[in-house]
Amino acid sequence: MSGETTGAVRWVLRLEGLCVLIAASLFYPKLGFSWGTFALFFLTPDLSFLGYLAGSRVGALSYNAAHSYIGAIACLVAGSLLLAPVLSCAGVIWCAHIGFDRALGYGLKYSAGFSFTHLGVIGRLAKSAPNPSFKRDA
Repeated sequence: MSGETTGAVRWVLRLEGLCVLIAASLFYPKLGFSWGTFALFFLTPDLSFLGYLAGSRVGALSYNAAHSYIGAIACLVAGSLLLAPVLSCAGVIWCAHIGFDRALGYGLKYSAGFSFTHLGVIGRLAKSAPNPSFKRDA
């Protein structure tokens, strides 16, 4: 097994990301925060790219920590239990960001480099010779 999702399963996971983005976007107005707040913080998880300055392994760990639903859902749950709308707001925006990325094909990263994700090879490497450990659909 290559570690890369291929074929119909890959498209289902991307469609799932789109569904999360849509659901989060529909739920967001119910929190009472402005769309300006949503726009301001939508790309915040991408600050995790800075981990790549310390190498691909640290980069993959920081990216994956910021692009996993675990933290986003924990934020939502904490916001609900603690009656803290700011945490709920952060969780919804965070879920929307992750859904957006997954819909575009940006999956969780492997330490082989930024281009190697669970949803397939992305970027320039997707068009050139892929990593031999990743098998591609024919």
